[in-house]
Amino acid sequence: MRVLLTGQLGYLGTVMAPVLTADGHEVVGLDTGLYAAELLGPAPADPPALAVDLRDVTADQLAGFDAIVHLAALSNDPLGALDPELTFAINRDASVRLAQLAKQAGVRRFLYASTCSVYGAAGDSLVDETAPLAPVTPYARSKVEVEDELITLADDDFHPTSLRNATAFGYSPRLRADIVLNNLVGHAVLTGRIRVLSDGTPWRPLVHAADIAEAFRQTLAAPEEAVHARAFNVGDERNNVTVAQIADEVARAVPGAEVEITGESGPDPRSYRVDFSAIREALPNFGCRWSVADGAAELAAAYRDHGLDRAGFEESFVRLATLRRRLDAGELDDGLRPVPFDS
Repeated sequence: MRVLLTGQLGYLGTVMAPVLTADGHEVVGLDTGLYAAELLGPAPADPPALAVDLRDVTADQLAGFDAIVHLAALSNDPLGALDPELTFAINRDASVRLAQLAKQAGVRRFLYASTCSVYGAAGDSLVDETAPLAPVTPYARSKVEVEDELITLADDDFHPTSLRNATAFGYSPRLRADIVLNNLVGHAVLTGRIRVLSDGTPWRPLVHAADIAEAFRQTLAAPEEAVHARAFNVGDERNNVTVAQIADEVARAVPGAEVEITGESGPDPRSYRVDFSAIREALPNFGCRWSVADGAAELAAAYRDHGLDRAGFEESFVRLATLRRRLDAGELDDGLRPVPFDS
């Protein structure tokens, strides 16, 4: 297929682009490159890309694509809290508009990167795709609203699928240090301490970036009727872990690092355990290869091998810090659009 991959210069897109290309697809990207220059390790071979902001794409630019894999978004809860209106403008409004234009342009498949955080404060019971959605942040609410709009657009010629990724982890050349396992391993390697600000009891479902890429690859290859207008949780039940358990795995991966659970941030309402059986039933060849323990070991080795330092860990690979730095430097306008260089 000819596939448009939005967000190909992000944490997940950098991992996913070569997976889709290796499967025989012609991959074209769409990304404004907000984080493209922040690399840990060798620069990847990025696919060619459309030179357009997600919010400005036209139906003519989408003509000729067989599928869209839509990853691009303001990517986490702190960014949503920074500017909830902007989060909804990009994550919801631009995503819905992209899907509408894709349908208009004759694109048959639309794979949407949603999130398991749509379950919000679900508690200790395993939740599947039929569970009530209880998002507690602008980021998660925007995902729910896009999923709803995709269902209304679905018909015999337009086949949307929402993939609710668990919290990602694992090495990517365009690292994110602001997600839980990646963050705790970084602290352990750099400081010898694994500092948990919550009380450690909230549940989190985790999934490796490579397993997310494989889920999208197999969804793209599946019969249209198997994935039409469906939502799938992406992950594995063995990676439903508490934050304290994550910290313990990090301690095993970084010998000598000490766990410190402070509880200073107070109770975290985001606690949920997820059932992932639906995606295994729809995609019989899908299964997550990476455990939390494997990911912690991989990250510790990558951080050492590629020379992760405090500046990179605290600034370059933290999405909110990168955006604030670029805003302060005048490289981005208030809408996070790159400011043209004036010679």
